[in-house]
Amino acid sequence: MKSPGLVAVLSFFICGLGQIYNGQILKGLILLVAYFISWLMMWIVIGFVTTPIMWIWGIVDAYRVT
Repeated sequence: MKSPGLVAVLSFFICGLGQIYNGQILKGLILLVAYFISWLMMWIVIGFVTTPIMWIWGIVDAYRVT
């Protein structure tokens, strides 16, 4: 049985890693790529909005799915 706390910590450090650990590999990779693209867009104002949203959503989703 996978620990929701561990999954949340994994997602805290690397967005999408918690989903990958849960076995949702495609979802985790999509989240990781989307987070990276959002992070690259930090030089535009939209990146400052989307990056924290994606990061928090990744943590909460990984925790809830576990």
